Amino acid sequence: MIENSAINKKIALYPGSFDPITNGHLDVLERASRIFDEVVIAVLNHPVKKAFLSTDERVLLIKEAVKDLKNVSVESFKGLTVECAKKVGADFLIRGLRTITDFEYEVQLCQTNQVIAPEIETVFLSTRPEHNYISSSIVRELSSHKTDISKFVPKNVVEYLRRKV
Repeated sequence: MIENSAINKKIALYPGSFDPITNGHLDVLERASRIFDEVVIAVLNHPVKKAFLSTDERVLLIKEAVKDLKNVSVESFKGLTVECAKKVGADFLIRGLRTITDFEYEVQLCQTNQVIAPEIETVFLSTRPEHNYISSSIVRELSSHKTDISKFVPKNVVEYLRRKV
């Protein structure tokens, strides 16, 4: 019997604001790309939240940062994460964890998503210890003070933020 590989394809959605993407995000993404056949990075376009970078800027920076990961694509979305997952055919959500605080928040989201869309599983990936303290908000703060952020974000983000700030 010949199987249709598209039917058995494991697609994961990695949602977030990524404002900006950090090396911690990339750490989780690179490992997820080895686990799943396809990973879609979904950049949240939140109409109420004031973002540092526009949605288009974030998408472009992420695309550049992940260009060598052949099974990774990037798009933006509005609304519920599980609806975006359904739209792209993902059966899995990737969530990165740094601290116990992240875990408490993420479990609450996971359980809510299980009620709304029980067919979509959440997979938690812990960042490597060297990335535990990195957050987009810390990067934004350091960048606003013209501090070197090259240890926290990909090179293209460093260059972009240097020009922007």
